[in-house]
Amino acid sequence: MRFDSYITKGIGGFYYVKTADGIVECKARGIFRKKKISPVAGDFVRLATEAGQTVIDEILPRKNVFIRPPIANLDVLFIVVSTTQPVPSTRVIDKLTAIAVHKGVKPVLVLTKTDLAPDGGLAALYRHAGIDTICVDYSDPDGLRRVQSYIPDHICAVCGNSGVGKSTLLNALLPGQQRETGGISQKLGRGRHTTREVELLEAFGGLLADTPGFASLDTSRALHIPKEELQHAFPEFAPYFGKCRFTGCAHMAETGCAVKQALEEGKIEPSRYESYAALYEEAKDVKEWQLR
Repeated sequence: MRFDSYITKGIGGFYYVKTADGIVECKARGIFRKKKISPVAGDFVRLATEAGQTVIDEILPRKNVFIRPPIANLDVLFIVVSTTQPVPSTRVIDKLTAIAVHKGVKPVLVLTKTDLAPDGGLAALYRHAGIDTICVDYSDPDGLRRVQSYIPDHICAVCGNSGVGKSTLLNALLPGQQRETGGISQKLGRGRHTTREVELLEAFGGLLADTPGFASLDTSRALHIPKEELQHAFPEFAPYFGKCRFTGCAHMAETGCAVKQALEEGKIEPSRYESYAALYEEAKDVKEWQLR
């Protein structure tokens, strides 16, 4: 089975590993600290006995790893966005979808509070961009069923700004695992953080994690996308690769750019291209030594 011996959560140097015999509380061998490797939720591990204590002896090769929030081997990232307070930002959504694609994770946009305000065209925009998008209305079970369909055999995480309804979504998916929900700060227009650590929960034949809000998601150095690779993080650009006049086209100011032509023809959403251009400008100014 894929989900044998994995870390469900880590707190204060202790790790909780799900095994065939149940949850085992243990620490990691000191060698990991010397190598500056930290076990995280989602890691597949091998256990051993050291001085009479169970320890994490080996971390199996990772598909990917995120520093903040600390989680490994992620398959699906549900990006939860509300149609009203807090007001959605396409730039933030686009950065998260780009990071997910770059890390080999499938991004799925989940729009909440659609009963309170229309989505302003967000669903159509992201479906046009090739990003799976689900509108969740808790009076209609179809949205939840669509979310559930991504979970079997996968490690999934829910992220999004505080107050967008992450905990409400998780409570609807897992009614036996009630999460504290946070209110919206009227002064700041965003919610209060209620999630304190990443914990993987068994759900629908897969694993589902809650993560802190955007403020705790490291979208800078640890998840830097090199400018040469950024185009591959925007799926809608793919049909135009190899069709530009110049080899190595950055899709910025070059003449004969197939991506820019597709943009002008309405085949690529303007807001998506603007996000790409902004991320490219950021990436080209980052020096390699700054990432160490």
